Amino acid sequence: MSATTDYPVIAIAGATGLVGSEMLSVLEERKVPCSELRLLASADSVGEVYKFHDQEIAVQELTAASFEGVHIALFATSAELSARYVPEAVKAGATVVDNSSFFRMDPSVPLVVPEVNLDAVKPGDRIIANPNCSTIQLVPVLKAIHTLAGLKHVVVSTYQSVSGAGKHALDELWAQSIAIFNQQEMPQEAFQHQIAFNCIPQIDVILDNGFTKEEYKIINESRKILGIPDLRITATAVRVPVFYSHAESVFVETERDLSPEALLQQLSTEQGFTVHSPADVYPMQIDVAGTDDVHVGRVRRDESVPHGLSLWIVADNIRKGAALNAVQIVERILNR
Repeated sequence: MSATTDYPVIAIAGATGLVGSEMLSVLEERKVPCSELRLLASADSVGEVYKFHDQEIAVQELTAASFEGVHIALFATSAELSARYVPEAVKAGATVVDNSSFFRMDPSVPLVVPEVNLDAVKPGDRIIANPNCSTIQLVPVLKAIHTLAGLKHVVVSTYQSVSGAGKHALDELWAQSIAIFNQQEMPQEAFQHQIAFNCIPQIDVILDNGFTKEEYKIINESRKILGIPDLRITATAVRVPVFYSHAESVFVETERDLSPEALLQQLSTEQGFTVHSPADVYPMQIDVAGTDDVHVGRVRRDESVPHGLSLWIVADNIRKGAALNAVQIVERILNR
């Protein structure tokens, strides 16, 4: 793209990873205007070439000097790299949308899912945090329920695909599956246990109270995004042998009665949802991969409490759960 002063310079830090490369695809598909796109990654990736519209862009090394002249920087890096380079991007004049966990719970940094709390972004905010992938697909549904009937108690069990752990995790599931079929020695590096044909009820480090960091991300980020700091919510996060898309089994107790039909009707009128009904028509991870929406199905009354619903939520964790949400934030910034 030729330099156009009306359009921003956009950079993607961590451009060669799963999320970074998906950000590139989403920027192209949604025709986000930019005068220049910079792809930044580690020294090992320098020189790799990616297509963007009708041009080829070579990857540059991510350094403190990478953000000179950049207006918007998308970060798809580890928390450690974000802690190091996001301040450099801000110092250079960029507005940052960071996908790592580093800034999410900082009270001065908005944590945003555009369908839920875009108004959290104030003029002058230079860092905007992208939530955890499981949180991103959960909170739009919780927001709709809260608006209709008031949230009282939420219990979430996740079924998270291996892509959430990166390229090496995808490779490990594939390699382990082949090894089992061929009765060969099985590689095991990405996860603490075999993932092929198995479920691992631990994602991230287990804390002193028995919860994992991933579970606390879901709990604390949901409270912050929804603006309900005392929300009664708990989570169990499980890694499952699926390549792409996260699923969630969710129990919600509400303050007032809410029928499954009323919730499905409301979600069907809102952008960003695909509703699956009747009960024997439901979203599955294999079908949802590659789609933009949050898919909701198996909505039913939970008869264990006076006002309760149980439901099933599925979304592509790399796309809606990371890259698309970040690009949607960029679009809102440009529109405003």
